[in-house]
Amino acid sequence: MTFVLAVDDDAAILRTLTINLRARGYDVETARDGRSALLVVGERMPDVVLLDLGLPDLDGIQVLTRLRSFGKVPVIVVSARTEPDDKVEALDLGADDFVTKPFSIDELLARIRVITRRAETRDDQSFVVRVEDLTLDVTEARAARGAEEIHLTPTEWRIVETLARRPGRLVRQSELLHAVWGPGYSRQTNYLRVHLASIRRKIETDPGAPRIFVTEPGIGYRFAPWSEPSSQG
Repeated sequence: MTFVLAVDDDAAILRTLTINLRARGYDVETARDGRSALLVVGERMPDVVLLDLGLPDLDGIQVLTRLRSFGKVPVIVVSARTEPDDKVEALDLGADDFVTKPFSIDELLARIRVITRRAETRDDQSFVVRVEDLTLDVTEARAARGAEEIHLTPTEWRIVETLARRPGRLVRQSELLHAVWGPGYSRQTNYLRVHLASIRRKIETDPGAPRIFVTEPGIGYRFAPWSEPSSQG
């Protein structure tokens, strides 16, 4: 069953979307602000996000940027904004489609079908990393060492994906915090220490001398599975 997250501060629109989507067999969850939407995504990745731009807390563009920082979930912007610049910005930031309010529910449903079919056939975007007997399937959020499954939390997966998609490159602490927790979290470096320690305990063969997720002390982190072991930090 396709899981759709509808994000809009208009209760009437959310009610209309919920009724029509559920009547056609979709699993639907709603959020009336950006932070609530990101909490939903942190717990369960949707198959499609319907995203309004005019949200009461985080702007829809901020939510879109956050979504794109850690996932390829299809996003259809559904907005009353009609300026070409708004549409161009949303599409440039990774929105898959843009629907202007007021909209036809039949047209929106058709666009959802197109987007989900496209996502199902994007085999070229699957991203799997193998390091010796360790497999990290970033696309499917699955990890295993040999035949043994490894459980990572949604937040840990966001960290893993942010680093793994930039192999060998330094990702600064502030950049990683922004990608995983969002704007306003540029100084909470203790968050990174705690979560990286947990990731290393689960993934590294020797967490005390990590060679997959490497620390550049005081600067940031690298995904560098070919590196020499380093001291934990």
